[in-house]
Amino acid sequence: MKLRVKLVKSPIGYPKDQKATLRALKLTRLQRERVLPDNPAIRGMIRKVIHLVQVEEVKE
Repeated sequence: MKLRVKLVKSPIGYPKDQKATLRALKLTRLQRERVLPDNPAIRGMIRKVIHLVQVEEVKE
C-alpha cells in the first residue's frame, strides 16, 4: 500500500524542523502531491506535519 500526500497549507511561520520534514517528503510547493511508500518512517514524518498536509491511502 502507498500513501498520497498533498501539501495544503504553507509552512511559513512554522519551526525549521517541520520545514525540513516537508523537504524530506519532497513537498516544496503548495498543492504538490507525492505518492510515498507506507512504512513507519514515512508515517512518522507525516504525523509531524499532519496539520499542513492531506493524506489518503492508495491501493496498488
